[in-house]
Amino acid sequence: MPDTSELSIEAMRQAADGATQMLRSLAHQDRLLLLCQLSQEELCVSDLEDRLGIYQPSLSQQLGVLRREGLVATRREGKKVFYRIAEPRVLQLLQTLYELFCEEDA
Repeated sequence: MPDTSELSIEAMRQAADGATQMLRSLAHQDRLLLLCQLSQEELCVSDLEDRLGIYQPSLSQQLGVLRREGLVATRREGKKVFYRIAEPRVLQLLQTLYELFCEEDA
């Protein structure tokens, strides 16, 4: 456990607020599945739909939440919109979640 004795309560409160916000974003099955797929590669909406079986409007709703939270970014190529992870800390969290919940199943 890291030593927090050097941190002020206000700094800890701000860090806890940021962590809570990110964890809230991850605490939805569809959003977590979307982020897991995007952690491997940039994907367009139709690819995500095919891989995960999450259909409109739920897919758009969940991607919108991830965009608003700054966890994913988009790139347009013609009519397709591609999504990628925008927040490096999300990749670290996903790696930890994979190790804790998925690795022994693989």
